[in-house]
Amino acid sequence: MIARDCVLRVARPTDNMQLIAKMYCEGLGFQRLGEFEDHLGFCGVLIGHSKHSYHLEFTHHLGTTVGKAPTLDNLLVFYIPEEPAWHQQCIQVQSAGFIEVVSYNPYWDDTGKTFEDTDGYRIVLAQRGWSL
Repeated sequence: MIARDCVLRVARPTDNMQLIAKMYCEGLGFQRLGEFEDHLGFCGVLIGHSKHSYHLEFTHHLGTTVGKAPTLDNLLVFYIPEEPAWHQQCIQVQSAGFIEVVSYNPYWDDTGKTFEDTDGYRIVLAQRGWSL
């Protein structure tokens, strides 16, 4: 069993590391937590919130190309229960360069809105709370 105090890092490659980090920081209010250059051939940017137990890492392997997201159903889902906050977040992600798209899974269109980043990866802003 994983300890309660663990931290989750979601990492993915990109050909547009600085642009993607900027989009997620501006669109979702993340902060740059760290970055590295040419560590064994990889560069990376870590973003998140210093008090949350998760963060995102965008990496680039020097000399390679990774292209776009492998499917339309690669999602990060953020649950925002208060409608005014959800609406403001939708405006903020679009201002940061995310494009609103029809979700591959229609459930997400009933629950909120889906947005795509420059690499074709998607986020969902669900206008509801989270419960099991």
